[in-house]
Formats: sequence, C-alpha cells, structure tokens
Amino acid sequence: MTLKKTLLASVIGAAMTTAVLPSVASAETSLRMAYDADPVSLDIHEQLSGGIIQLSHMTFDPLVRWNKDLSFEPRLATGWEQVDDTTMRMTLRDDVEFHSGNTFSAEDVVWTIERLKRSPDFKAIFEPIESVTAIDDTTVEITTTKPYPLLLNLATYVFPMDSAFYSGTDADGDPKDEIVKNGNSFASTHVSGTGPYVVTERQQGVRITFERFDDYWDEESPGNVDEIVMTPISENATRVAALLSGDVDFIAPVPPNDLDRVREDEDVQLVTMSGTRIILFHMNQERVEAFQDPKVRQAFAYAINQEGIADRLMKGFATPAAQFSPEGYAGHVESLEPRYDLEKAKQLMADAGFEDGFEISMMAPNNRYVNDAKIAQAVAAMLARINVTVDLKTLPKAQYWGEFDERVADMMMIGWHADTEDSANFHEYLTACPDADTGAGQYNASNYCNPELDKLVAEANLEIDLEKRAEMLQQVEQTLYDDAAFVPLHWQDLAWASASNVNIEPVLNVMNFPYLGDLVITDE
Repeated sequence: MTLKKTLLASVIGAAMTTAVLPSVASAETSLRMAYDADPVSLDIHEQLSGGIIQLSHMTFDPLVRWNKDLSFEPRLATGWEQVDDTTMRMTLRDDVEFHSGNTFSAEDVVWTIERLKRSPDFKAIFEPIESVTAIDDTTVEITTTKPYPLLLNLATYVFPMDSAFYSGTDADGDPKDEIVKNGNSFASTHVSGTGPYVVTERQQGVRITFERFDDYWDEESPGNVDEIVMTPISENATRVAALLSGDVDFIAPVPPNDLDRVREDEDVQLVTMSGTRIILFHMNQERVEAFQDPKVRQAFAYAINQEGIADRLMKGFATPAAQFSPEGYAGHVESLEPRYDLEKAKQLMADAGFEDGFEISMMAPNNRYVNDAKIAQAVAAMLARINVTVDLKTLPKAQYWGEFDERVADMMMIGWHADTEDSANFHEYLTACPDADTGAGQYNASNYCNPELDKLVAEANLEIDLEKRAEMLQQVEQTLYDDAAFVPLHWQDLAWASASNVNIEPVLNVMNFPYLGDLVITDE
C-alpha cells in the first residue's frame, strides 16, 4: 500500500476543504483535455447527468459497465445469478481498495444503493429495488419488489462509495453522506472511490486535476495516463482552436461547424458516432394556463422546424426527432415523424382562442448541449411566427441546473440519454407525473401528468415478454406524441477529437461515458 497523505482540494466560490487521499505517482504521461463544462459536483449522487457519470467512471467503478455492443462487462461485480424471479446474487471482487485505503466490501454496495434510493435524482430508477443484503464480504443480494427485467442495466449506475469515508459528520457537524442539490456538502468536495483516478485539485469552472491511483485494482487495464488535467472551455471555437494549436490533447464535443476543419487536420483525429440523447423543450402547464390545452401544445410542436434545426444549425450532425426513443430502442414508433406545418400551427392557436398569441419566458443552457443557445434562439424565432413572444435567457450549465430544478421559466430545454438504455426511462424522468417521494418526473419541467401512462410504463417494467413490452412502450410514445407532452427537437450525434497519439476510439461509446482509465497515449 502506498503512503497516504493529505492533499488540498480547493473549491472556487465555496469553503476551502481538505481531503485525506493517497499519494500518487509523479506524472509521466499527461493528458490535457477540454470539455464544454466541468462536473457541477464531486458527489456522484447529487445530479443524474452525463457530466456526473463521466466523472464517476474516472474516480469510481461500477458493478458492471456497458461494452460498445451494449453487452455487460463485469467490473466490481465479477459474476451474477438470478436466484429467483425477484432476487439477483452478485459476487464481488476481493482485491479492491478505495482511495482512502479502506477495503471495498459488500457493505459498501448496500450503503451505496440505499443512498441512491434517497437521492432526489436517482431514486426513481432505483424504486424497483426492495432491499439489498450483504451475504458476506464478497456477496450481495439485490431483491426487487416484483420481477424486473432491467436490473443489470441499473447495476451500471451503481458506483460503490466508500461507506466508512462518507460516514459520520464533517467539521460543521453536518452528515458526510447528505445529498445537497446545487449546494455545498462533504460529498460534493471530497472523493474516495475505487476508480483509476484520484482528484488532487478542483477549481470549479477553472480546472480539475486527476492523478492515477497507485493501488488501482485493474492491473490488466491498458491505460497508461498518469495525470489528466480537465479544463472547461464553453466556447466552441476556442475549444477547437486549443486542440488544433496543441494546447490540449483531447476535446469534446466537437461542434458541427468545425467537423470538416478538424477532420482535415493531419495532426488530430476525429471520432463520430450516432447518438441517442434527445434534445427537447418542456412547456410548463403550471406556469402557463394555455399549455394545459393540447391544441396549444400541438401548435408549438407544429411551429418548430426540427429538420431545419438539424440541417442548418447542426449541419446534419443530428437526427430530427418526433419522440423520445431513437431507432433501435424498444419503444421506437417508426411511423412518428417531425410535424412542422406553420399554417396548421396557426390554425390550432386560433382554434384554442390564442390567434393573437401570448408571452412566455424560455431558458436554456449555453454550454451543455451542442449549439444549445443557438437552438433556443431559433426556437424562439419560430414561435414568433405564431405570435408567441419569447423572453429568452441562456445560462452556463453550473447555473442552469439550479434554475431548472426550480422551474423558473415557462419553457426549459433539457437533453436526456436513457440511463438504462431503455425507452421507459425517458418517460419515468421527463413526463411522468411528478412525485417527490418516488422521484418520478424529477426532470419533468412541463408538469405534464397522465396517470394511465405511468401505470402502463410500470406494467411494462414488469413484462418479461420483450415483444409485448415493446408494444406497451410504443403505446406510451404514441400517446405522448398525440398529447404533444413536450417539443422534441433531435437526437444529438456525438463527436470527439484528439491529438493523433491519443488513442481515444477504444474508450468511447454511444453513452458518451469515456472510459479514460483505459486510455493509451503513444509516443509521438
């Protein structure tokens, strides 16, 4: 075991904190990377988002993780068996240490899942789990309330936390395991995971530094990167310029306008992939009475030209959408297509008694999704054609999510990648009747509510006949389309770029969770 020492973790705009972390080897191979934004917190249960899951794969390890073909790869769980209809038994690795030096065991899995079940963001997808029991140090049993076909999918979101490290109280007397949304807590500024990297410095919005964990369990990993310095660069052109000039080695995302420029540079490589993240707008029915009328919601859907946005703003690097589920997902309805028709939109507004339109507020991030601010501007201009006056405000991601949680605008943008790679997840989080107790509808900024659909999704989640289950989820998609429950825009494609000696392709996937622990940098 390496000698442990105390490293200073500085946090911009918050209290200066210290965390007990292990020593790390002096950096020999370093990666300078630039994302469009940095993680909003170090607490991996504070927010269910792509940025947090990306962080999780760097500093923690999941029980299982997805392969490129969407099969399951054992990680901290080495094997599993279905004991009965509602019980899965998992065997765990017995040679794993946390960054703190504590030994990983089944008790940490139990503690982590119980914490997930009380996280405002995660508890909806973990609601099917009734109990978790440590049989011994390397065996855990997960029991669901009813037969549940997606338990391994859920296991990809279980990144066991160091229960001893996060137990007790901090210097202020607050519980170390508390989950504070958009605020400061022990877990939001301290990390002890089992992952390949230790956080050695964090300045929110400026830089976060990771160094290779000397005692990392995966000795077969090909990864040879000792240090990663991640700098958030929200401006697309600046981020691309940093790569092309050699100031950074790896960037994401690559904006559509710069794909050809990056592709043509002989010193860098571009990797692209069709995406499954839906970009959409919610229409808040509690804030705007007109949105309670399906005709008004349908008018908004008809007024927005998804194909135009995908073609002109996204340069074809997106697939126009009319539903949550991309092709290949169980709930995908092939017949549903974008329905842009300005004249029909105007007629629907007139039929609803709003021929002269009305005013609304709109909010979107400006550094979370590809061209998010430009897309919001385009949507606002399209709604003006049906006499809807839009007061648009865009914010950096770090500020946006707090505003989204408070539902401060009449229309709000969100992108969503199905956390379980399954159609039901979209509805559970984005259009289910909001329920703070269960976590259902946690990101439903429209306050749309159709109890019959919620019931249908719940039944689908218990249906083992996959063909029948797909039919049920397709019925959900059709109903959401008919109700115009939200305004779908497109599925966002994925693009990453790196210096030619940074072998990014093997660690990339459609989930956009790069497995950077396995990244290899070769000699120039």
